[in-house]
Order: sequence, then structure tokens, then C-alpha cells
Amino acid sequence: MEKFTTLSAKMVVIPTENIDTDQIIPARFLKVTDKNGLGDNLFSDWRYNEDGSPKPDFILNTEQGKQAQILVAGDNFGCGSSREHAPWAIMGYGFRAVVSTSFADIFRNNSLKLGLVPVVVDKDTHYQLLSLVEEEPGTTVTIDLEAQTLQLPDGRKVSFPIDNFSKTCILKGVDQLGYLQSHADAVLEFEAGYPDRVNTLA
Repeated sequence: MEKFTTLSAKMVVIPTENIDTDQIIPARFLKVTDKNGLGDNLFSDWRYNEDGSPKPDFILNTEQGKQAQILVAGDNFGCGSSREHAPWAIMGYGFRAVVSTSFADIFRNNSLKLGLVPVVVDKDTHYQLLSLVEEEPGTTVTIDLEAQTLQLPDGRKVSFPIDNFSKTCILKGVDQLGYLQSHADAVLEFEAGYPDRVNTLA
């Protein structure tokens, strides 16, 4: 997992509400055994014509989309099936964070495990972000994971929630297994103090 501490980046907006994981990455692309190339199929049915050619007016096919690392999405983003491929595809395209007023629980949990930061903001802040991108497509905002804030161009900072364990893993750039493995010596030391119990379990 790549570390995420502070990100100052441009945004793109896909404001549609209730975008489900089949729209994010259609089921026909789930047969792959790794995440390589999934970014090319992000929002495939919206992004490409039937002949496979890119739709020039879809935001991810524009230069603005290619420069952005933050996706501002509509409410209840990532609903539907529990496929881990959805955050894989979003990260494969180049996004490091998604901002919305709410996320589906399973999508949010999958994102946190992979290092994609889901930023929940209030409706007024969300509307301000939409307006900023519409007025000035090159607008940048800053996400500070340690402080759990999103800073707007006017300097205003908005707090967002994240659980401490996920936050620690993403800041360190380790997944859940990697975090546990980093404490292997402490586990062995603890178990050494209880040899009878260890032998019984064995």
C-alpha cells in the first residue's frame, strides 16, 4: 500500500447519486486475477462507446480528468455489490481520495483496506466543491490525513471521520496484515510468557 499523508491535488466531479460498484467497474471485468489495468475500465459503460472508442465529453477522458487525483462524487457512492475491484479501479486510474456526502459501508471499508481515502463532507461543503470545479476546473484542495481535514482554497478546513486503525495503516503505507506482521516480535514475546497455554493450544 502506498503511504498517504497530505495530498494537494486537482479534482473532477461525477455528481450522480447512488453510483453502484457495477457502474464503477462492470462485472465483466472482474475475471482478472490482479488489479493491473482495472483503471482503464473505470466507469467503462459511461466512458466508452460501443465500439470501444472513448467518449470525448466524459470527464475521465479529458485532460482535466487525467490531471486529477481527487474524485468528488454524489451521495451514497459505492453502493451495490461488495467487489474490491471498485476501489482498485479508482486507484488504478490515479485517484487517491474520493469525496462525497456518504459512502456505502462495504465500499468504504474496502477502500480503507487498500489505501483509497474516503472523505465524508457535509452538504454545504460538497456543493461548494462542485461549484469550485465548475467555475475553475484547475482548483486544488488539500487533504491532511493526520489532521483529518480537507482544506478549501479559501483556507477553510473541514474535518472528516476515519477510524484510528485504518488511519494508522494508510499513514504508514501498510495493509492490515502488514500492520500485524510489524508487531510479530511483540506477539512472540507475549506468547513466551505463557508457555503452558501455548503448548496446550498446539
